[in-house]
Amino acid sequence: MVKNKNISVVLGVIGADVHAVGNRILHHALGEAGFEVINIGVMASQEEFINAAIETNANVIVVSSLYGHGEIDCRGLKEKTVEAGLDNVKLYVGGNLVVGKQDWKETEKKFINMGFDRAYPPGTMPQDVIDDINKDFMIAQE
Repeated sequence: MVKNKNISVVLGVIGADVHAVGNRILHHALGEAGFEVINIGVMASQEEFINAAIETNANVIVVSSLYGHGEIDCRGLKEKTVEAGLDNVKLYVGGNLVVGKQDWKETEKKFINMGFDRAYPPGTMPQDVIDDINKDFMIAQE
């Protein structure tokens, strides 16, 4: 397997969320795509994402949430990454991010306005995330 230009991804499930299956699937897919994956697991705080990104010189932070409280758990993350000197780190978020049935376009807009570079709805395939990382870092596909 060829590494994708040494792109390092911090991956985890934020807040009090213990949903690990999607996290494991994404970890496997990102690793198979050639990215270095630092998986901080479930029930991770914003600070754990930031510390892992600092320690590993990460290029991307991928935040997952399935229990519906992502909007609360992610609030202020962009500002904290900037304060930590991680201005150039891309922020992706995905899953069941809000409570109840809400229009996805509105949900996506909320997270983009919170400073995330990309937001993914429930059921997003790992390949979509891989393709976006490749686009965002201008990695040519074979």
